[in-house]
Amino acid sequence: MPSPTKLAHVVLQTNDVRRLSAWWCNVLEAKVQYGNERIAFLAYDDEHHRVAMLTFGDGYGPRDAGALGMHHVAFTFANLRELIATYERLRDENILPWWQIRHGPTLSLYYRDPDGNQAEFQVDTYDTVAEANEFMYGPQFAANPIGIEFDMEDVARQCRAGVPEKLLLLRPDAPGAQPG
Repeated sequence: MPSPTKLAHVVLQTNDVRRLSAWWCNVLEAKVQYGNERIAFLAYDDEHHRVAMLTFGDGYGPRDAGALGMHHVAFTFANLRELIATYERLRDENILPWWQIRHGPTLSLYYRDPDGNQAEFQVDTYDTVAEANEFMYGPQFAANPIGIEFDMEDVARQCRAGVPEKLLLLRPDAPGAQPG
């Protein structure tokens, strides 16, 4: 059986399409391909749309934090410097991640949109999928598959000071990581 070639888009259900599309356009630096009061299609790359939102009318209450469903959608940045630039742009607009974690295969920032949907902004920590898989099959990941929290302000400061990106990306317990 063939597998899909890519993840095309994510659609969010909301009571306020304009408010939600404005937030996602801002954080993704996307543009509205088409939008009105009931639906919006957003693009930030060569795809016709990557994120959409729609409403079927009022009546949806606040999201129950314990409800089952999709937890988050993740977006990968090309490198740490791009992730830092995005973090700093959003921070300066008072949009802050609620969680900052080195999962192992990724260094990740988690944000919540106005409806409580979560977006993970990440950068891969390994150069190849084989290296990421090797870490995931190893004892450090088995002991802690969620990861180790970090401070993005500290990472940004070290990056500007010339610390190599590779050292800033790795979990402290990963093979090859620098102590402290």
